[in-house]
Amino acid sequence: MEHITLLLAIVIVTALVFDFTNGFHDTANAMATTISTGALKPKTAVAMSAVLNLVGAFLSVEVAKTISGGIINENGLRTEVIFAALVGAILWNLLTWLVGLPSSSSHALFGGLIGAAVMSAGWSSINGGTVVTKVLLPAVAAPVVAGIAALLATKLTYRLNRKITDEAQLKSTAKGYRAGQIASAGLVSLAHGTNDAQKTMGIITLALVTGGVLSPGSNPPVWVIASAGVAIAMGTYLGGWRIIRTMGSGLTELRPPQGFAAQTSAATVILASSHLGFSLSTTQSCSGAVMGAGLGRKGGVVRWSTATRMFVAWGLTLPAAGLMGAGAEFLTKQGPWGVGAVAVLLVAGSGAIWLLSRRKPVDHTNVNAGTEPAGVVTTAISAVSPPPAGAVVPELKTTISAPAQTAGTPADPATV
Repeated sequence: MEHITLLLAIVIVTALVFDFTNGFHDTANAMATTISTGALKPKTAVAMSAVLNLVGAFLSVEVAKTISGGIINENGLRTEVIFAALVGAILWNLLTWLVGLPSSSSHALFGGLIGAAVMSAGWSSINGGTVVTKVLLPAVAAPVVAGIAALLATKLTYRLNRKITDEAQLKSTAKGYRAGQIASAGLVSLAHGTNDAQKTMGIITLALVTGGVLSPGSNPPVWVIASAGVAIAMGTYLGGWRIIRTMGSGLTELRPPQGFAAQTSAATVILASSHLGFSLSTTQSCSGAVMGAGLGRKGGVVRWSTATRMFVAWGLTLPAAGLMGAGAEFLTKQGPWGVGAVAVLLVAGSGAIWLLSRRKPVDHTNVNAGTEPAGVVTTAISAVSPPPAGAVVPELKTTISAPAQTAGTPADPATV
């Protein structure tokens, strides 16, 4: 019993560590566009997001119930399986953070959980119907729906303002969009806390069920809700500056109207999914909205080289985290020494990734610097696209010289 109690404590702490990485990994979802457009200063933005993440954690438990009693079968599940799943999710989160790719923390968690469960009890331990309807389908639909909504909202925004030419009105409109962007960023942060903090709540609740502390089907206790909310808020405040750079300026160049459209669209999709119990990826929703907003402005382009790498990361997240979770579970099945070995590997791997990140540090002082150069496709599209909305085309003042004349040859009237 003491071993189970100790193991349960290790799992709870590891779950909160995952929640912490989820916070700084996904800060970009809410605040990247707000920071890149200058609507808020970087440190102010992440502080605001952290507070609203904490508040959002208390708004619902529907997603937590989906995870704690939907994706895998609770009966006969070992607590070690949850520990292995969390190790796989944490390592994948840190790897994608290191390279600045906004992959899904949610899918990393699901992948780790599925891989560890299959290694422990076989494919029969997975509820395939729940995985398809509440994980895979939302993963495909969320970025598409958010992207289309943001594209249409951006086009509508610029159409409504196309007749505004007075400079004072333009400045007033820009201030209004910045204020709206701050409000919509707060809504995304609230939605992120409502959706993502619940995933950790669900994992801790699942661990408590496997340890015999709670009965199957129980809601998360208040202390679980509070601790998950605090952990994700602390991670958010630190700021995942590498991913903020990618989301804010690596995908497309955004202006305040686009930022407002993107964040409002993403928040609507996330809050609706949380209400329905769909554990979708807030990262994919926000990334889709950013790309939609980029395409919605006349002359705007998306950096498809960055987007392609991001799509690849999305596709790899479930299987890669699953393989890591399965490998960790293979070790934990060997007994207490295996659990210890996995813990050591987690600490060593996390430390190595952190040391690598120090070679080229990114923080609030340089988050808007060093934008990735456009690729060949983006450059070609930009060359044939009309100027961005609101851009002033400089007056052409090129002088065309007359052709040189040969002595004794009369000038051609057409060249004079």
